[in-house]
Amino acid sequence: MKSFILLSAFSLIGSCATTKYSTKIDNLKNSIQVNDSTAIATYANTISVEELKHNLHTFASKAFEGRKVGEPGQLKASAFLKEFYKTQHILPAVGDSTYYQTVPHSFLPQGVNSSANVVAYIKGSKVPEEFIIISGHLDHMGVENDSIHFGADDNGSGTVAMLAIAKAFKQAQSAGYTPKRSLVFLHLTAEEIGLYGSSYYVSNPIFSLENTMANLNIDMIGRIDEKHKNNPNYIYLIGADRLSKHLHFTSEKINAMFTNLELDYTFNDEEDTNQYYYRSDHYNFAKHNIPVIFYFNGEHNDYHKPTDTPDKIDYRLLQKRAQLIFATAWQLANQEYPLVHNKDI
Repeated sequence: MKSFILLSAFSLIGSCATTKYSTKIDNLKNSIQVNDSTAIATYANTISVEELKHNLHTFASKAFEGRKVGEPGQLKASAFLKEFYKTQHILPAVGDSTYYQTVPHSFLPQGVNSSANVVAYIKGSKVPEEFIIISGHLDHMGVENDSIHFGADDNGSGTVAMLAIAKAFKQAQSAGYTPKRSLVFLHLTAEEIGLYGSSYYVSNPIFSLENTMANLNIDMIGRIDEKHKNNPNYIYLIGADRLSKHLHFTSEKINAMFTNLELDYTFNDEEDTNQYYYRSDHYNFAKHNIPVIFYFNGEHNDYHKPTDTPDKIDYRLLQKRAQLIFATAWQLANQEYPLVHNKDI
């Protein structure tokens, strides 16, 4: 079945070796059909400012002590995520009851206690063996010099966006809109100390990497950087076209239909000195030939400082960015064909 689907997808862009590249690109763009626009808009609108704010004020609070890897505050944060998914009746991805994929201390740098990724999923209705992974890291920098690094933007913003997105998909499922492909909500540990949580996941995948169609990774989406202070209706996108222009075109079409954010590709430039493409968890998926999008608001004056607090988040902008990611995930989970990779164009 899988080989037939891929062949069918390939036929959309023209299987003839003599077909012009520009024609193949046009065919690929024209093949992207959004069939559930009313439903997408309806459930995207369930992502609320109030819930994002409520969850972030908990997740980036003193109680979680900056969520340092393997420390009590990070364990509390993981328990908070687990309880959310249990309350929403969203399934655990590991075993029958636990939402934790343990990352042993032997896998982590010396002196770091064992930790865990938190993983939940919604099983697809038609091709459940194909997966869309929505990810974001849950850890931060803990307490340094008696000051808590709250990590409201980094990456509390991405974490609460994931919760809101998962809840919206669950509400849609309850109303009869079960996604065709399975959706995985992957909260990763140990990003701040070297992408260890995502490295462990791809080395010990819960769901087949070969059948993982895309990874949408969220890392800092609640603030505005200096470049956009006068035009905050933006989000940086990194990586979307590197393995699959099909993913890039899908992302752009969804944004044009539903959110109309400025999609800033500055940091997607392979010559950009920041090299963000290699600096968050999506990169470990890209190394396994899985198309990725990294959603990012850019750095700001509170980056990696104790002053990265929930009161500085732009919650309406966080809402809109989360809605873009939700709508993109909906399209990927429900479109007829898998993504075409650049090597197959």
